[in-house]
Amino acid sequence: MRGSLQKNTADLADAYLAWWNLAGVDCAIGETPTNWLRPAPAPVQASPAATETLPPLRPQSFDAFLAWLAEDAAQPERRWPGTPILPTGPAQAPLMVVTDMPDPADMSAGRLLADKAGQLFDAMLRAIGLARADIHLASLFFSRPPGGMVEASDLTMAAARMRTHVMLAAPQRLLLLGDRTIRTLMPQDEHRLPIFNHDGGTMPAFATFHPRLLLGQPAAKSECWRILQSLFEEMPQ
Repeated sequence: MRGSLQKNTADLADAYLAWWNLAGVDCAIGETPTNWLRPAPAPVQASPAATETLPPLRPQSFDAFLAWLAEDAAQPERRWPGTPILPTGPAQAPLMVVTDMPDPADMSAGRLLADKAGQLFDAMLRAIGLARADIHLASLFFSRPPGGMVEASDLTMAAARMRTHVMLAAPQRLLLLGDRTIRTLMPQDEHRLPIFNHDGGTMPAFATFHPRLLLGQPAAKSECWRILQSLFEEMPQ
């Protein structure tokens, strides 16, 4: 009896579906009528305002690049208070030094690496036979945001800008100061290799502690001195 009942139920379901299929209902339906004969809609074209804006092209000469840093209103530093501290020193210098951003004392003095950190930095340069006038000195950011905090998008922009900067400055060696500078320009494990990738190729690079950290952690000076010795040995005599 049970098998006969199941068979009858299945036959009734098949007949019910066949009736609707003959009626032209062979798919799920809704309450709103659909015009199946209408032409397919044309693809929506993104308006020019909705498309992603490409970053402006950076100048491709050293002097034009420095002028662009000083004058371009789209630089992120224009959002921050204070007078910008722009790069100093010649192109094709024996050494280019890059720090992260001006310290509060730097903003007051109007130059990078001022105050006690600057005195220690000058001593570091003397240890390898150089002075400030010999080097090209720059920072990832040439002004200081409130609290010294920057957004990830600004760090990405600053890294790309610095790759162009290093290419145009064309120093013989590169010295990166501080953890934030190192992580931004040589991310992941690249800082273990003494090579920096810039827009025009590669160049030898060295990384060490920022003088501000050395002032608070004198024990780190021995490691810093070891790196400076390696830098001095690599420099053309």
